[in-house]
Amino acid sequence: MRFHKWIQKSSQTKFFTFFCLLCLLTGQTTAVFATTDTAVDYDTDAAMRLEEPIDSNAIDGWPTGPVVGAEGAILLEANTGTILYAKNIHEHLYPASTTKILTTLVAIENSDLNDMVEFSNEAVFSIEQKSSNMGMDVGQSITMEQCLYGILVYSANEVCNAVGEHIAGSISGFVDMMNAKAAELGCTDSHFVTTNGLHDENHYTSPYDLATIARAFFSNETLTRIAGTSHYTIEPTATQPDLIDLYTHNKLTNNTYPYEGYIGGKTGYTSQAHQTLVSCAERNGMKLICVVMKEDAPAQFTDTIALFDYGFNNFSRVNVAQNETNYTVNNSDFFESNSNIFGATETIMSINPNDYVIVPNTITFSDLTSSLSYEDDASDPLAVASINYSYHDVSVGQAKVELNAQKDTYDFTSPVVESDSVSQNNAPGDKIIFINVIKVIAIVIGVIVLLLLLITAIAFFRNYHFSRRRRNKIQFKMNRKNKSFGQRKRRRDRKRRMK
Repeated sequence: MRFHKWIQKSSQTKFFTFFCLLCLLTGQTTAVFATTDTAVDYDTDAAMRLEEPIDSNAIDGWPTGPVVGAEGAILLEANTGTILYAKNIHEHLYPASTTKILTTLVAIENSDLNDMVEFSNEAVFSIEQKSSNMGMDVGQSITMEQCLYGILVYSANEVCNAVGEHIAGSISGFVDMMNAKAAELGCTDSHFVTTNGLHDENHYTSPYDLATIARAFFSNETLTRIAGTSHYTIEPTATQPDLIDLYTHNKLTNNTYPYEGYIGGKTGYTSQAHQTLVSCAERNGMKLICVVMKEDAPAQFTDTIALFDYGFNNFSRVNVAQNETNYTVNNSDFFESNSNIFGATETIMSINPNDYVIVPNTITFSDLTSSLSYEDDASDPLAVASINYSYHDVSVGQAKVELNAQKDTYDFTSPVVESDSVSQNNAPGDKIIFINVIKVIAIVIGVIVLLLLLITAIAFFRNYHFSRRRRNKIQFKMNRKNKSFGQRKRRRDRKRRMK
């Protein structure tokens, strides 16, 4: 009986064991097939991205750009805004942690580096548990500068939230500031929801917008320095007791992929965004910004290197003032100053000697198309016009036409030079740069109005004083007359009484 029960129990145990093994094997098989399917989809997606067209390659005479596996990519010259390479540059894509270049840009513009930033419960615990973080605890505080290093070097997500709360009072309030800053910079493809780039379907941007933000980011010396840092240490203090070593995830910054002229950048990754990377490099006077979005590791780094090489090897920086021959200053005394009282013969206007354009090495400056615009530029009060340059409708830069500052000195040892009223430099066919007539008319009208007001005021003042003197004189005469009349009347009265 016991033997029978043991056999029955043994059979049940064997059946249960067999069933568990069957489920395990089935699950493993399913997992293998699922993994294989995912890998196939992943590879197919990557292959399709490689086959997508490069928009800039369609420009006639433009250097052929490299094939990259990123869904979207752009190479842009920072100082002129010239787009050298374009692939899906206005497509909405997830930026992941490259969002943090906007986070830190807004932060540094609205705080002091010595500000103490305290970490709240929401800042620390509202991020995904396994996402990149620096291990800050609730109630601890570090300086704003240390926060910027934590964000840009180590990509710490909780630090982004704490910075947002410190500046705006809330995370959502800071995100509003981020969106406002993006709009101010000219971004039209973007909408930000988080401070750190953790995935949200409504949190997106484009390669073009990210490069636009990067132009402002890399124009800030402090942010540029931090973005080029591979290792940073936060020392323990009374408000933060730990020694925190921060190491960058950027393999271009830490020289895993060394690149000459590399300044710095910011990496990003989520499973939905794939790999993203924003970088900046400078050579031969050209400052290039590269953005790659939705790429697979480690190709985000090799793509960036290929694009930088393409830019530096195929384009050059050309000074406008040294090469421009189509535009001349209008030849009349109104536009030039030949009087010796200024010390030398000098035109009133000239092209800014520091302005330049970016052109392909396959063409010359004379191949560019140019046009004049007279929009007011509040940032440059001396500017009277701009010459805008393009090649096959691709903007390659502009140059300012500015009023020359006249010297108020006179060299009495210089001989007097008789100058003709008309210069002989304006050859037939030259384009003329005219002064903004509206500005001139406005100035003249303003001067006339001031003169009229001054004349009116003087006339009124004189008339007032003349009238007052006349009234006083008349009053004086009347007083004398009244006095004489009174004296005569008194004499007559005395005579009557004597009689």
